Amino acid sequence: MANIVIVGTQWGDEGKGKIVDLLAETADMVVRFQGGNNAGHTMVVGGEQFICHLIPSGILQQKTCVIGNGVVVDPAVLLAEMDALDSRGIDVGSHRLLICEKAHLIMPYHRSVDHAREKFKGDKKIGTTGRGIGPAYEDKATRRGIRFLDLLDPEVFSEKVNTILDEKNFYLKNYLSAETLDPKQIIVQYQDYARRLAPHITNISVVIDTAIKNNQQVMFEGAQGTHLDIDHGTYPFVTSSNTVAGNACSGAGIGPKQINDVIGIVKAYTTRVGQGPFPSELFDDIGDRIQEKGAEFGATTGRRRRCGWLDIVLLRNAVRLNGLTGLAITKLDVLDGLESVKICTGYDYNGKQMLDFPASLKVLGDCQPIYETLPGWSENLSGIRRFEDLPENVESYLNRIETLIQTPIDIISVGPDRDQTIVIRNPFK
Repeated sequence: MANIVIVGTQWGDEGKGKIVDLLAETADMVVRFQGGNNAGHTMVVGGEQFICHLIPSGILQQKTCVIGNGVVVDPAVLLAEMDALDSRGIDVGSHRLLICEKAHLIMPYHRSVDHAREKFKGDKKIGTTGRGIGPAYEDKATRRGIRFLDLLDPEVFSEKVNTILDEKNFYLKNYLSAETLDPKQIIVQYQDYARRLAPHITNISVVIDTAIKNNQQVMFEGAQGTHLDIDHGTYPFVTSSNTVAGNACSGAGIGPKQINDVIGIVKAYTTRVGQGPFPSELFDDIGDRIQEKGAEFGATTGRRRRCGWLDIVLLRNAVRLNGLTGLAITKLDVLDGLESVKICTGYDYNGKQMLDFPASLKVLGDCQPIYETLPGWSENLSGIRRFEDLPENVESYLNRIETLIQTPIDIISVGPDRDQTIVIRNPFK
């Protein structure tokens, strides 16, 4: 029996949803441990596309799915997602989907503050999704958050909303010049959410611990990517939570000794949404080709993703920060037909070679990529299901990645569908 963590190794959008969905076949439980509905995990099964923002990607395999205490939840979004899945024949009943009583709620004033701040900043905006994620984590850190257990107590919930909204409305009106909100309307709206969600709310730490003691296999699903981590990412162009593997423990209420494997998801190239330095970014026809062939648009925002060659400095940083035991490489098929492919093996900073990812955005912005060029391949990889059937140049590309990061590639994705995958090692087996 094994318990594994799935994390993104780049700036998010690496294809975690597909890999979680794939591995969920041999898991018993899938736990989301951080982030909010700023995540968008896309799964394709039999040509049919599903996108989950809050519900763990194991839902299509009809495994027990858990939203951990480290997640901030917009109940309106969650209910809409539940209804959408239910309409497509996917069971999301209270025996299938569990929500931690300690998870914090995203409130309407969080969204209002998020939008108003971005508008107020103008050209200096961060590029937030506007879903209220940051303001919700902000209130959590300053001990003004509202949790699901508060939602279940109408008196406590009403008192908290009225107290907090006094301050939020003053801030919205007098500093951000934005519309204020009516506490009564929010209270009525959220009590309706409480009635629907109450059967799903429980102490998930106990649930997960019981599952592990009963020799069930648990998968912990991260959102975003390593370099959007609030502490270890390209701050301030980051998300509002810890996205690295270590947060699986605090975000789900388990101890580190329960984790057996950490699998990092990486695209065969690099993408980034929004602002911030990107050393291996491409501004030529190849970059446009990768963007178009890879359909590189955000699942949550719809924003066009910036594209570039695979960055080993970035990836090596993720290996160390997460303690990766294996790698799943996705969208390898997007590189089909290129005469040559490049790997960024280091950075040139003022004439000096850098092999470690710098914390300073000023330094990172002045870094130039040092490339290693490998021969490309003309073959279509989408129909290949065995490693030994891959073209020689593809094997050379993959072997070079493994050598540079000293981490084995366990899974290779050659298309969006669940079955378009080569599994070298299943961490659950």
